[in-house]
Amino acid sequence: MPISETGSPSRLGHGVYCLQTMPKSRFAAGFTLVEILVVVVIVGTVVSIAMLSFGVLGTDRELQTEARRFASLVEMARDEAAMQSREFGIEIMTGAYRFVEYDGLAGRWADVPGDDTLRLRSLPEDEEFELYIEDKRIRLDEEPAQFEDPDERRGMTSNKPYAPHLLIFSSGDATPFELRILRAFDDQRVVLRGDAFGIVEIVSRDEE
Repeated sequence: MPISETGSPSRLGHGVYCLQTMPKSRFAAGFTLVEILVVVVIVGTVVSIAMLSFGVLGTDRELQTEARRFASLVEMARDEAAMQSREFGIEIMTGAYRFVEYDGLAGRWADVPGDDTLRLRSLPEDEEFELYIEDKRIRLDEEPAQFEDPDERRGMTSNKPYAPHLLIFSSGDATPFELRILRAFDDQRVVLRGDAFGIVEIVSRDEE
């Protein structure tokens, strides 16, 4: 042990000696296997929750995107109907929709000519429509209906005349409706409502 000039043991030297001979603490020895496993589990749980939250928000955005697209297309068709004196319709299927136009000369409905914007559009595979008119749920088909054939109509066949679910008139009037875009696996949905003036709004959960 170091000796001071007075002959007494040095306190400093004694402290250094004690530190050198003190057993290593459990922290200096590192984490135990159990502690490491606990940390791994906690980190994994946090990451899983974050990824799940991101996934739900991302798919909710998909529903909102489809709803905004539909509302924008209806608005465009309403404006064209008013400005160009045209009559439009919308056929809704379980997973798709299309705009059609009434041909006054032929007296029948047909695809909108020369307008790729109002073409048939499909929802993502995990989404589907529910349509309500006057608070009644409308039965929707998976495939678009067939247009009337003028030759068959003249032959007085029993085929049901083609008619779209929703109408957009040149006068500014339209079919009031409620359209729901559903995703079954996580019970998510977005609701659109159209009034008699062709204005479509996305409804919040509180307003449903």
